[in-house]
Amino acid sequence: MIPSSFEYHAPTSVAEALSLLQQYGDEAKILAGGHSLLPAMKLRLAAPGVLIDINKIAELRGVVINGNVNIGSMTTWATLEHHDGLRSACGVLPEAVAMIGDIQVRNRGTIGGSLAHADPAADTPAVVLALDGQIRAQGPGGERTIAAGDFFTDMLSTALEPTELITAVILPTLGKGEGAAYVKFPHPASGYAIVGVAAYVKMDGGSVSTCRVAVTGAGPKAVRLTDVEQAVLGGADAAAATANAGAGLDILGDIHAGEEYRRAMVAVYAKRALQKAMERASG
Repeated sequence: MIPSSFEYHAPTSVAEALSLLQQYGDEAKILAGGHSLLPAMKLRLAAPGVLIDINKIAELRGVVINGNVNIGSMTTWATLEHHDGLRSACGVLPEAVAMIGDIQVRNRGTIGGSLAHADPAADTPAVVLALDGQIRAQGPGGERTIAAGDFFTDMLSTALEPTELITAVILPTLGKGEGAAYVKFPHPASGYAIVGVAAYVKMDGGSVSTCRVAVTGAGPKAVRLTDVEQAVLGGADAAAATANAGAGLDILGDIHAGEEYRRAMVAVYAKRALQKAMERASG
């Protein structure tokens, strides 16, 4: 399997990458980790005339923790998985990252590349949604910040403009009285989520004052389970709040899991994630 011919560029700065995106327009594709784009090119499902490899842009790598967690878009899964400061500040992210693929995938894959691709079965979108994270993007008009809730628009589609790059992902640090968790039913071969659920809760005076729950793998994009959130805020326990968690969702069915099964698993994994987040918030 050999891709069609393409022109290759490896910019060393964000400004250079943006200039190339403007120059080549729809002909160009950004190469980050490459786990999705390169197989598609080999199968001739994608045939970009220009490939812009952003792996040499050092300013897009790294983790800074200072009031919040600022993660460069080209930071690899392996870096996030083993970052001690991140484990303390926002442990649900390295927890989720450790479930992604295998060690080779985690050594190459990047958080920005995954979010930009917006695979409906990817793990990170659910975590970023549950944490109410932000995606920082830069384009020819400057920099802007996109709320996670506005970022995922459809299957493999986001709010990014064609001439924009994700430069950073911003997540909150979690303190006393806060808990978050991610659990999933993985595909046995790929590790992608057949159903994955992330939950965040904040406790005040023994009751939940903030609750966010997000699911991935079940439908065409990661989404918040707002009915579950409202039930928890209304005083329901995890079991009662999630009993019908899959109801009303746009559910996908395939050879690995039918619609009815996935819908049932949304309730199961939402309960598990919520219970674990509540235990952590109370601990």
